[in-house]
Amino acid sequence: MGSEKLKHVDEALLEHCEKQTSKEDDKSHGPSLLTGVGFMFLTFNSGMAVYRSNGDLGAICFVGFSYLDLVLLFFCLSWYERTPPESPQREHLKMAVWLLTTMLTAAFSYKVAAIMPFPVQVLVWIMASVTILGGFYAFFLHREGTKA
Repeated sequence: MGSEKLKHVDEALLEHCEKQTSKEDDKSHGPSLLTGVGFMFLTFNSGMAVYRSNGDLGAICFVGFSYLDLVLLFFCLSWYERTPPESPQREHLKMAVWLLTTMLTAAFSYKVAAIMPFPVQVLVWIMASVTILGGFYAFFLHREGTKA
């Protein structure tokens, strides 16, 4: 293919991408069908976990906390994606996302560590700590174009 044809193809692709972007901007940004199905699945599984807990208050609290945390996390992520890049609100949402993921990581680590022997408990908490600190670094300290 000649360079003239490549130029026309590139221009056509750019024009197509611009049209797609403007079409996406016109949408109401409502949840997709897949998101709705995912939340229905999460809600059903959480309800079943509460039902099967046989009144164990600790298990019910864990399921309720995890469900609420995940719903808030997805809401904050969705809100973050819709917020303009120059908005100061993005930093607040980024902090909320990190806190919600940190709490979820800690809750699951606690449940997993509770049924493991001590050496594995230590490993679980080390892995959770590295994940939390890695998320903090990625969200707040790392900047594009810099070398770590």
